[in-house]
Amino acid sequence: MLHIGWFSTGRDEAACQLLEAAWQSIRSGELNARIAFVFSNRERGENPASDRFFDLVEGYGIPLACLSSKRFRQEQGGPIARPGEPLPAWRAEYDRAVIRLLEAHSFDLGVLAGYMLIFTEEACQRYNLLNLHPAQPGGPAGTWQEVIWQLMEQRASTAGVMMHLATKELDKGPPVTYCTYSINGPAFDRLWAQVVGKSVAEVRASEGEDNRLFQEIRRQGVMRELPLVVATLRAFADGKVRIERGRVVDAGGFPIDAYDLTQEIDRLVGSE
Repeated sequence: MLHIGWFSTGRDEAACQLLEAAWQSIRSGELNARIAFVFSNRERGENPASDRFFDLVEGYGIPLACLSSKRFRQEQGGPIARPGEPLPAWRAEYDRAVIRLLEAHSFDLGVLAGYMLIFTEEACQRYNLLNLHPAQPGGPAGTWQEVIWQLMEQRASTAGVMMHLATKELDKGPPVTYCTYSINGPAFDRLWAQVVGKSVAEVRASEGEDNRLFQEIRRQGVMRELPLVVATLRAFADGKVRIERGRVVDAGGFPIDAYDLTQEIDRLVGSE
């Protein structure tokens, strides 16, 4: 049985949906695993959305561990972490405190499911942590919005979703599993035609995220995220893929670039 550590800030409905998808797969017997704990960097009373998430966790009977990163930072007197800048010193201390808190919970694989902090090197070296990213291996980095704008800028023909090993560098860890999907063909050709002759900067200025091509790429990606998380956990539980010394290996122990789940995900979402 696979023992999973679940890490989530619990900031929105998507965090609840991710946990619910994994929980239901376990309950149905589809996934031979247990969620050993849920950890959040928020505590009760900080945010109504995370409080609802905590209610869900406790309703499932999953052990819940919390350590407020906001309170920890304030107590340390440290600065807020800024995108693109080195993490402030208090962040390493915070992760050490998290490690100590989780010593009571053993787990095989960690899943970052809406966890809004970047783990520091010590935690990444100690745990195998998987992070969900809305692009295929070798695809754009950044937020899901930045990924889509880059795909449009490149006039890309395919997009994807992957789970990769978390490292101290955002979105730079080795790919573990992934799926791809076409952003050409009948559903997309007329949408691409609507932006012919326009730069991405022009589209962003005139329509922003309301652009229909932008929205369709996002819709196709979102429908694959939950199935990919569950299929990835099932692949680990069934021994089809595992992590050895920071490398992704197959059932025979041979290193692979990443485990392709495209066909399975296409079946699950009903793609042709």
